[in-house]
Amino acid sequence: MVATPEKLQHTHEHLPNQDRVAVLLMGYGEVESYEDFANYNEQALNLLTAKFAPVPTWIYPPLAKLLALFDRHEWGHTHHDFISPHNAIFERQRAGIEHELQHKWGGGVQVFKAFNFCAPFLPKQVLAEIKNQGFSKILIYPLLVVDSIFTSGIAIEQVNNALAELADGNEHWVKAQRYIPSFYNEPEYINLMAQLVEEKINTDLSAAYLPSQIGIVLMNHGCPHKAKGFTSGIDESQALYELVRQKLINRYPLISVGWLNHDTPLIDWTQPNATQAAQNLIQLGAKVIIFMPIGFATENHETLLDVHHIIHDLEKQYSGVDYLQMACVNDDPQFLDMAAKWANAHIAELMQEEAKEVNRELAIHHHHHH
Repeated sequence: MVATPEKLQHTHEHLPNQDRVAVLLMGYGEVESYEDFANYNEQALNLLTAKFAPVPTWIYPPLAKLLALFDRHEWGHTHHDFISPHNAIFERQRAGIEHELQHKWGGGVQVFKAFNFCAPFLPKQVLAEIKNQGFSKILIYPLLVVDSIFTSGIAIEQVNNALAELADGNEHWVKAQRYIPSFYNEPEYINLMAQLVEEKINTDLSAAYLPSQIGIVLMNHGCPHKAKGFTSGIDESQALYELVRQKLINRYPLISVGWLNHDTPLIDWTQPNATQAAQNLIQLGAKVIIFMPIGFATENHETLLDVHHIIHDLEKQYSGVDYLQMACVNDDPQFLDMAAKWANAHIAELMQEEAKEVNRELAIHHHHHH
């Protein structure tokens, strides 16, 4: 069973199917058993790395196993058997958003979680459950990374693959769809990011540092500059950074974007990375550095382990500087409320939209002849 028991008990079976909407909340998912590392890495290589790295597909299985050895060493030995909190946080996000939506729409709206890389919540498994429950209208809602069609687009890729597998003959069982690609420019989210930084400064730093001595690194999901023609998320992520920066810059002059890049060889990544961003601010006189993830909505190993390593290395280079690591927005009630509101207009459209039958037999098969 993919759907959680607490979700099933909210189902109102008397509602007509055409008035019901399944919200497919999508995140990466992270391993909770070290034995799953190789499988996780292989799926990530196929879905993400293949779109920007010049690596032949035949090397993915052995490369995934090699990367799994490094992952097990880092998570197991270096970080004392670390288990990512991502999946548990994402479930709280799912439940919180569903609670807000059902307060408005009732049981006709249900929120299902899907993980790009982790069974038993792979999109094809969750969509099979959505189909079994009689839903024919779906809102696809990637939540983890606040960037563009590139990262969120792998959600569409997996959904399309799953729908092809779940097709009933030529007629599709899905009658209506909507999609939320990102919320990088939503005013409420921008304000919340700035608010969280200001609150942390007021409670932890304002008594010991002048505003001009407080360096703020606003961390985005790293993006490759070339991604085989795919829009890589740089524009949206840069816009997100600029919007948050504008809210803070007049009070706190030392602010930099810091990209959490993957150290992949042969790839030109966004700069400055979070380490370089902090070094730049220290050179300008920062006595304390705040690392705030604005490009991630859900805590994961990048925002935890990678930032931990960055701070550890900086402490060895600049022992006279202090460092403060902030959390992702996670299941902050303000965030769950706004995330539900972003879905409302799309849900209203789906409920009002007349079910449309899509038949593969009507697809265009014309070929141009020269």
